[in-house]
Amino acid sequence: MRAALLRLRRGTGLPVAFGGLLDGPRQVRIGELVGTGTRALHGLAISSGNGLGGKAVALSRPCAVTDYHVSRHISHEYDAAVAAEGLRSVLAVPVVVRRRVRGVLYGALRAAQPLGDRTLSAAVAAARDVEQALVVRDEVRSLLAAVAESGGGGDRAGAGSGPGPGAGAWEQVREAHGALRALAPRVTDASLRAELLAVCGRLASATLVPDHPRDRPVALAPREVDVLSCVAGGVTNAAAAERLGLRPETVKGYLRSAMRKLGAHTRLEAVVAARRAGLLP
Repeated sequence: MRAALLRLRRGTGLPVAFGGLLDGPRQVRIGELVGTGTRALHGLAISSGNGLGGKAVALSRPCAVTDYHVSRHISHEYDAAVAAEGLRSVLAVPVVVRRRVRGVLYGALRAAQPLGDRTLSAAVAAARDVEQALVVRDEVRSLLAAVAESGGGGDRAGAGSGPGPGAGAWEQVREAHGALRALAPRVTDASLRAELLAVCGRLASATLVPDHPRDRPVALAPREVDVLSCVAGGVTNAAAAERLGLRPETVKGYLRSAMRKLGAHTRLEAVVAARRAGLLP
């Protein structure tokens, strides 16, 4: 959220930005402030339909007013907090994930003047950053829940008997791992990206048999693991390049480097060695 608010300020030139995520049904709580002079807005609970942000929540679309205090297009439950900060022109952009509002971003001026289309477009782009981050968090939580329900790290798929998910369940985990590895480099929030890669590591090591020694440790570059995760999914170099946002020649280079480090002579050998080393699920 904070990174998106900083982007909103840079993209719009608005001196004040603030926002928050859903806190209970149809209510957003302001949790991040950038450029404010007071704490009047912090912790404010915005109910659907109330004020400018509540209107954006109810309509699931951006809303703006040129002079907040005299606007006839919004209700005025939050006038005291807005006045304490000295805000006049304000815009509110909802964060919408799968047709559900999950938060609101605001940008504001301390003068009453119209906010143009370029300002609104930049604010919408900042909201998209938050939406992307929430989608990733949802996927991560879903994956962790799926792994927990399937038995965590029992036997390797197809590598014996005992508790743990079957081959079909592991294929789903592997597909999800590949998708998340491809998505991680496009996540702008560094902490979220690190969290996502940490989950990928947990998924990769989940296939190791307890008390079974893994192959010798191998240090692969993140992009080498990304390429191998695509190869493990059966995609071509061209398809891997498109998924990862790389050139096909670059994918080939990463693959050759990974194969050399793993002591593999074929793509399949590289995937098997990476799984035995706990680098892929």
